[in-house]
Amino acid sequence: MQKANAGAPKRTGTTGTLVASYNVHKCIGLDRKFDPERTSRVIREIDPDVIALQEADNRFGDRDGLLDLSRLEHETGLVPVPIAANGKGHGWHGNVLLFKKGVVRDVHQIRLPGLEPRGAVVAEIDLDGNRTLRVIAAHLGLLRRSRSQQARVVLDIMNSPDATPTLLLGDLNEWRLGNRSALNTLHVTFGPLPPAVPTFPSNLPLLALDRIMANRHGMISAVEAHDTPLSRVASDHLPLTAFVRL
Repeated sequence: MQKANAGAPKRTGTTGTLVASYNVHKCIGLDRKFDPERTSRVIREIDPDVIALQEADNRFGDRDGLLDLSRLEHETGLVPVPIAANGKGHGWHGNVLLFKKGVVRDVHQIRLPGLEPRGAVVAEIDLDGNRTLRVIAAHLGLLRRSRSQQARVVLDIMNSPDATPTLLLGDLNEWRLGNRSALNTLHVTFGPLPPAVPTFPSNLPLLALDRIMANRHGMISAVEAHDTPLSRVASDHLPLTAFVRL
């Protein structure tokens, strides 16, 4: 496993689209304070072109969204991918996908199997008129059996006849590596998997629960944890970042 990066992602010497995945833990930090503004500050630190958030809505009740997305858009240019929601929530089962530039061509909301309410958002984004990127933003379950079932659903999504460059971003909740991993089935499309970077717990990252994967070899580089004084306390996960070249 690689160690978490000691600072923010550096654009110097690295080119491409900066993508990130961040489990915001319902905007509750390690200090047990509910602080959406602090969560937004971490996102501003990252300054991503595309970011997938997990646990950005309340889990129960009306599933209200927890962030000020209008202010975040004003400050960062990040626009949420539109989904059919209840009008109060940001995303689908807590998954929110935001991007800076491009046009959303297609969006699907996928219910994932398992005992817990889990889901994925699948979006195709036309980045600049001639490059299309498919992004699968997911949050897999805590049970190994559920994760295995959910990984197979992700592969079913990829069984389309086209060869669209595709990213899988999210909290995949799998700390096991090798043959014991529930993510082994993903090797068919996303293998060989990039190095596992520890992101949990944020104050002493030991487990690589968050992942960024691509269906093309060499498409992603510089996979790192966004490890700063602010991100270490804002959530129980560190954000994960990578650069994408199409």
